[in-house]
Amino acid sequence: MIQEPIKQDTPQTNTINPFLQFLSITGITIGLVIVFSAIAAGVIMSVFGMKTLTDTFAFNTGNPHLGSALWILQIVSTTIPLFLAPVIFARLIMNDTRDYLKPTFNFNPVFLLLIFTIMLFSNPIMEALTNINQRLVLPASLKGLEEWMRAAEQSAQKATEAMLSMKNIWSMLWAVFVVGLLTAIAEEFLFRGVIQTIFVRLTKNKHAAIWITAILFSAFHMEFFTFLPRLFLGAIFGYFVAYSGSIWTGVWGHFLNNGSAVVITYLYNQKIVKLNPDDQHVFNLWAYTFSLIIVLFLLFIYRNVSMQKKPR
Repeated sequence: MIQEPIKQDTPQTNTINPFLQFLSITGITIGLVIVFSAIAAGVIMSVFGMKTLTDTFAFNTGNPHLGSALWILQIVSTTIPLFLAPVIFARLIMNDTRDYLKPTFNFNPVFLLLIFTIMLFSNPIMEALTNINQRLVLPASLKGLEEWMRAAEQSAQKATEAMLSMKNIWSMLWAVFVVGLLTAIAEEFLFRGVIQTIFVRLTKNKHAAIWITAILFSAFHMEFFTFLPRLFLGAIFGYFVAYSGSIWTGVWGHFLNNGSAVVITYLYNQKIVKLNPDDQHVFNLWAYTFSLIIVLFLLFIYRNVSMQKKPR
């Protein structure tokens, strides 16, 4: 495990108990998601009609408006509330955006290059974790739960395929903007900004806070057969933010992961590249081992850079 130093938050001055803080951000997030989901449903019904609305929630790929409706659902019911919730919490509940959102750009730009390299070399690790995850089988007594989990995974995959059926470069750039950038900002503000900070104060342990937040981040996506690779991503995003003291390092890593997946999917669908982004048997054991060593080494360098003086 990579040890200290990790950027320290300023001393806590708000008297709200961290557990109550967690309940508050959870309640705010759920409430906003419900409200904006209703708004999204109203927009879809107004623009495309009731049939498209029902087809959207049923992931009926035969509906020609499904892709557009899913984009509305994604932005209005998920991206917007996930961004608003941490901002409202940090500004109105805690009155402390510096610690809970960490919006500073005052970090060493070397971090951006290191993050790019870490994300590049982490692909074999992600593949290995995905393959392990796919082999997990629940006991016979929980067969019904496993079937529900697989059905939920397949529904999420159908939605992703419908949204990423990119016909031209403009639709690809739109997907990079929404899935890559906007999603990265919203989720990092919520998870690595607010929730990770709350668990630092609740557990008094930065590493525990990073991994608890990563577990919640992965569980939030409700895609159980890709739980482990998303847990890994959540953890390294957490260390990016913790060592740099800035949310934007986590956003950068998150954007690289999501944006590159969109671009590769587009290039594959256009038959520009032969590498299938859904192929989880690209690397071998040596590549997995090399990837793990390189990522840990680069994180060690990242940690050492964080010990140096910040640029003025």
